[in-house]
Amino acid sequence: MTRAKPPLRFTLRPVPPFRLDLTVWALRRRARNLVDRWDGTTYRRIVVVNGRATELAVHQAGAPAAPSLQVTVTPAPRTDADRWHLRSLLDRLLGLRVDLSPWYALARRDPRLRRLADQFQGVKPPRFPTVFEALVNAFACQQLSLEAGLTLLNRLSAECGAYFDTPTGAAHAFPEPNDLAQMAPNALRAIGFSRQKARALLELARAITEQHLNLEQFAQEGDNAIGKHLLELRGVGRWTAEYALLRGFGRLNVFPGDDVGAQKKLARWLGRSGSLDYAGVARAVSAWRPYAGLVYFHLLLDGLSASGVFEADSLQVPRTGIGI
Repeated sequence: MTRAKPPLRFTLRPVPPFRLDLTVWALRRRARNLVDRWDGTTYRRIVVVNGRATELAVHQAGAPAAPSLQVTVTPAPRTDADRWHLRSLLDRLLGLRVDLSPWYALARRDPRLRRLADQFQGVKPPRFPTVFEALVNAFACQQLSLEAGLTLLNRLSAECGAYFDTPTGAAHAFPEPNDLAQMAPNALRAIGFSRQKARALLELARAITEQHLNLEQFAQEGDNAIGKHLLELRGVGRWTAEYALLRGFGRLNVFPGDDVGAQKKLARWLGRSGSLDYAGVARAVSAWRPYAGLVYFHLLLDGLSASGVFEADSLQVPRTGIGI
């Protein structure tokens, strides 16, 4: 009988300071998220590597100033190319190589910003693994609460994402374009997507699958050019384009100004009695470019912390063991 190959284990060392817990919460946004899973010490996600469902498990060992990440990959990747792909994926998901020294220097010159940066020191800007995933997330959350949008995304992943059997039950990868392209419009409607969103999702997935569209190649262009490309896609408006610029392309100067929740958080944080519109947001964040997007992530964490989802001043890393 052939013995199963053991999982691959390796160590990554992010650019300090780094906190896995804060970065994962900025990525997953709500506890309802079943694709990006967090149990208080370990981040887990199912990804597809060369057609095979694979679980990534990441745990932080070491303080934020000298961080070390213990990574377990199950099953172990077959080739060196697959191993490097997974390392690159984690870099992108968790912002491991992003040096935020200029951001902290900027924050030190602004007392209000400094308090926010100090409170969440160590968070890195997360990115979805692909621009496709960023756009699908945006479609799901358009004109809906984040909670409702994540419910749709969980259902979509369960319906057509790759399946992985974990010790605690079934887990699913986020659907790849080919997975989504094969769905019928009525199946998307049954999940809860509107007719218009179902059409936009299928057009996007099929354009990528049929190689009429390569979203990742836009990364070589400037923000305005990328925005124009995205606005040509069905279902993409200004908010969706800016959301994809920040969370898909990693453009940290972008604060999605039409994000109603972010508008309210920003106004409250600035002590404004009234609400902010798109132009008001642009004026308010202009002094913080090229890091307006980091303010967006910090305000997200501020809201989660205020609601008791986690304690910002308590690093969720055990003193011993690697928790995997």
